[in-house]
Amino acid sequence: MAGHSKWANIQHRKGRQDAVRSKLFSKLAKEITVAAKMGDPDPEKNPRLRLAVKTAKTASCPKDVIDRAIKKAMGGDAENYDEIRYEGYGPSGIAFIVETMTDNVNRTASNVRSYFTKAGGNLGTSGSVSFMFDRVGEITYDASVGDADTVMMAAIEAGAEDVESDEDGHWIYTADSDLSAVSDALEAVLGESKETKLIWKPQNRTEVDLETAQKLMRLVETIEDDDDVQSVTANFDVPDDVAAQL
Repeated sequence: MAGHSKWANIQHRKGRQDAVRSKLFSKLAKEITVAAKMGDPDPEKNPRLRLAVKTAKTASCPKDVIDRAIKKAMGGDAENYDEIRYEGYGPSGIAFIVETMTDNVNRTASNVRSYFTKAGGNLGTSGSVSFMFDRVGEITYDASVGDADTVMMAAIEAGAEDVESDEDGHWIYTADSDLSAVSDALEAVLGESKETKLIWKPQNRTEVDLETAQKLMRLVETIEDDDDVQSVTANFDVPDDVAAQL
C-alpha cells in the first residue's frame, strides 16, 4: 500500500489545520450528532459514536461541544443529514474522494461539481475512483513516542496491518473494522494518539510538479472550506524538492 502523504504534512506545517480549526469543530460535532442519532447515545455501546468522540478529543474539541452534540441527537431536534460520497478527477487526472454530510443534497452536489469544474477537473460517477483506494483505519503518533522498531512491535501486538515511520511521526494502519480495538490496545502502550480516523488510502500515489501541486492544493482547500464536506482524499504526493518551494 502507498505510504502516508507528505503533502498532508506540508499542509500542517503551513498552518492549514489552524486555519480550519473552527470549521473542524463544527464538522466533528456534526459527525457525533449523526452517530448518536443513528445508534445508542452511549459511546461505549455505539462504535461509530465512540470513534467520533475520540477523534474530536484528539483534535482538542471542547468537551461542551461534544456533550452538546450528543444531547442534540437525544433531544430529537437534530437535522437530518444525508451522507454522500463524491468521486472525481482534479488537475492532471488526480483521483479525489469527497465525503459529505448534508441537509441539502442539491446544494452540496452543485457546489462540489463547481469546485472540480473551476479547477479543470470533473466529477465522476459513484465507484469511478474508489477502486483505487482502500478503506482503512489510520492512527497517528508523534515521532517522540518511540523509534520505528518500538512502534512497529507495539502495532503488531495490537493487531495493526502496516506501519509507516519517518522524522515527522508514525502512521499505523488497520482494517476498518479493527480501528477501535487496535487504537485502544496502542493507547495502553504508547499513550493517546495524535489522530485516529477512518480514511481512504490510495493504493498508489502520483508525484506532481510544482504547478500541479499548487493547483491541487488550492482545490483541496476550496473543497475543505465547504461546511458540508467532512473529508477530502486524493492520490497525489509532493516530492521533497517541490515541497521546499511551496
